[in-house]
Amino acid sequence: MIITKIWFEDNRIYGLTDDGRTLWQSLLYYKRLMYATDEERNKYIMSDEGIHWEELDEDVSFESFEYDDPEPVGISKFFLSHPEINASAIARRLGIQQSLIAAYISGNKKPSKEREDLIMNEIRKLGEELMNVEW
Repeated sequence: MIITKIWFEDNRIYGLTDDGRTLWQSLLYYKRLMYATDEERNKYIMSDEGIHWEELDEDVSFESFEYDDPEPVGISKFFLSHPEINASAIARRLGIQQSLIAAYISGNKKPSKEREDLIMNEIRKLGEELMNVEW
């Protein structure tokens, strides 16, 4: 499968394939593209394997358009939407390997419902601690 045309809309990158399908991915996975100007987004090079933005130092493989989850969900969506929350620090607080949290965020691994609840409860606990900070 090869992408023959791309466009951006609603925080997504869309691709038209050589066999006529329209596929998309969330720009939450590609922060540099999400915050790029239209001019920067339009300066790309297509190869046999994907799309490259030299100025942004960003690459999107054609293969990635066919991943199961074009839109992050659960803790992946939370951490990608809130980069100000340090996922490694949350992992340390819970005694979970930082690489495992990173795999959950990237979508390479999916946490069990119990693990996802544990992580989100720790984030809520952190939020409560921050709300109680006194000056």
